[in-house]
Amino acid sequence: MTSPPSYRIFPISDSALTIDFGNIINTTINQHILSLFRLLSKEPLPGMIEATPAYSSCTVYYDLFQLRKLVPANKTVQEWMAEQLVQKLNVPLQETNLSAGLIKIPVCYEKEFAPDIKEVTKGKNISPDEVIQIHISRTYYVYMIGFLPGFTYMGEVDEKIETPRKLHPRQKVEAGSVGIAGKQTGIYPLSSPGGWQIIGRTPLKMFDATKKEPTLLKAGDTVQFYPISKNEFENF
Repeated sequence: MTSPPSYRIFPISDSALTIDFGNIINTTINQHILSLFRLLSKEPLPGMIEATPAYSSCTVYYDLFQLRKLVPANKTVQEWMAEQLVQKLNVPLQETNLSAGLIKIPVCYEKEFAPDIKEVTKGKNISPDEVIQIHISRTYYVYMIGFLPGFTYMGEVDEKIETPRKLHPRQKVEAGSVGIAGKQTGIYPLSSPGGWQIIGRTPLKMFDATKKEPTLLKAGDTVQFYPISKNEFENF
C-alpha cells in the first residue's frame, strides 16, 4: 500500500480529465497508474464513462450532461470531478505485482520476418545475431495497450539496441511483427501501417475478438521472448 507520487490533474476536453505523474517510462509509476485504473473500474466516480491508463497517466471520461445536474452550482463539472479524483488518489492503493503474469512469446528472427534488423545494428558495432541475443536476454514489462487493440508497449530494451522509429512508416506491417521504437519493444496484433523497426515475428495471435479476453497480453504482465526457426513458425 502506497501514497501517490507527485501528480497534476488537467482537462483534455469538456468531458475528460487526465491525472499525470510525469512524462516518463517508470515501472513504479506505471504500477501506481494500473492500481488507480483498477480502483476506478471497481469503484467508478459518479458520471464516469471510462478510465484509460497510459505509461504515466490515466484519463477519466465522464458524462458532462449527467454531472451538470449533480454538481453544486458554485462549482464547474471539471472542478468537482478533479476533487473526486483527488479523494481517490488519497486512498492508499494496492500496488500491482510486477511478476503477476509472465508470458513467453516465440519469435522468428529470420531475415524475411526481420526487415529492419540491420537498421538496428547501424553505428553500433553489433551483428544481427547479437541484436537477437540482446533482445531475448531481458524480461519486458507491459506498460500499456494501444494504438491498435492488443498492441503492446513494453520496456525497456537494452541501450545497445535502442533505435528510433522510422522517419517514413510502412504502409503495412504484418500481424505478429515484433518491433523496437526507442527504448520500447512491442508486437503488432493486426496488420496495419507502422513505423517501428521490425526485428522478428511471432506466430501467436495477439488479438482475438471472439475470445472473452481478446488480448493475449495486458498492462502489468511481463514478457520473455525466445527464438524459433522458420519451420517452427510455420508449424506452430
